[in-house]
Amino acid sequence: MSSTQRSGQMSIGMNILGLGGHSAAWRIGEAPWSALQDVKYFQNIARISERGTLDAIFLADGPALQADVARQPAGRLEPMVLLTAVALATKHIGVIATASTTYNSPYNLARRVASMDFISNGRAAWNAVTNAGDAAAQNFGLGEAPLHVDRYERAAEFVEVVRKLWDSWEDDAIIGDHASGRFAHPEKVHAIDHVGKHFSVKGPLNVPRSPQGRPVVVQAGGSEGGKALGSRYADAIFCTQTTLEDGIAFYDEMKARAAAWGRNPDHLKIMPGLSTTIGGTDEEAERRADQLDEYAGPEGALAQVAQRIGLPAKELDLDAPLPWHRLGDLTPPEKGSHGFFEAQIKLAKRENLTVRQLSRRIRTGHRLVVGGPEKIADTLSEWFLAGAGDGFNLMPDYFPSGAEAFVDHVVPILRKRGLFRHEYTGSTLREHLGLPRPASQFARSTTSAQS
Repeated sequence: MSSTQRSGQMSIGMNILGLGGHSAAWRIGEAPWSALQDVKYFQNIARISERGTLDAIFLADGPALQADVARQPAGRLEPMVLLTAVALATKHIGVIATASTTYNSPYNLARRVASMDFISNGRAAWNAVTNAGDAAAQNFGLGEAPLHVDRYERAAEFVEVVRKLWDSWEDDAIIGDHASGRFAHPEKVHAIDHVGKHFSVKGPLNVPRSPQGRPVVVQAGGSEGGKALGSRYADAIFCTQTTLEDGIAFYDEMKARAAAWGRNPDHLKIMPGLSTTIGGTDEEAERRADQLDEYAGPEGALAQVAQRIGLPAKELDLDAPLPWHRLGDLTPPEKGSHGFFEAQIKLAKRENLTVRQLSRRIRTGHRLVVGGPEKIADTLSEWFLAGAGDGFNLMPDYFPSGAEAFVDHVVPILRKRGLFRHEYTGSTLREHLGLPRPASQFARSTTSAQS
């Protein structure tokens, strides 16, 4: 497979969704249910991913119990604590932790992520999310989740404050001169003096500037608020498009939005999600997928689609199209994920899919591909070369074999095509992603003041 549309190499991240991306992954028993509380499980997947020279591993998260405890294992370790332990067990791969802008404070979060960056020697990233569900809100003294527009207004200011705090120490602020007893240039350690609608933060951060300058910022919202936030502040965007046409349109839109903010569009990486079920052949992969779906049963398929479109499962018929009359004007639910809603709706409407068919095309809210290594490599190559993504966020069906199949059988194909690295050439996550080290925003003001 070849194309003249694009050159370069893609980025690839491994999203560790519990025991796997399929809701019935735990039923396979490849990893014990207790693995979710075992750091060695996550370290093993990280080492497998590092063997394949992947850019990063990624942990989603939310401050509420999210699983149906009657049907599948539940309970997640806090991602920053967990990924710090993972970073110490690896040498190259990046670690991306999710943390909410809705239920955190900027100062404490900036400090935690900067600390991760020091401990990992420059491999840390923060996935900045808002939280839509009422369950999370009720864990923080609220009756229900804030409205979408309010969550994203707070998120934009939150990220702005965090970036200021990360920049509050200039790169050359520390002298460390034993003879003179002078540790740092105080004029290069800045109070940020932020006063806004949601936050008032004096600063500076009580952690010096970290190895990457600023840890990588990832964003995953597909709504208007999410796109505005990501295009302005994010280094990478995880997205949900399910067709090549939609992928190209989203890619072009986000690059244009970044340019409108005065950014270099090449410094914003667009990474669509891809759920995978991989077998030695396409037929073997289909059997693997069938086994998982059989474990999940019809209830699992119904629940998967219902959750993403915001309707009760009892209102869906597996072998009928979506109940379009119930979906009104196709407006995303105010408190739900706009990106996941639109991914489901657009695909189902365009191809007139039944609920059952839709459940086999999208998993965990993302496009699903079932097949042998060549088929998986082909879809990654097609999207990358067509300009629908700078890389991909992978969600294997279950671990660890889903990760091993990709690393041992798909990665060699991508390398042979010249689309993926053979070895790490940098030491930081920014270098893996091809992103420059940002200058401190306060260093520019200091230079101007002295000139």
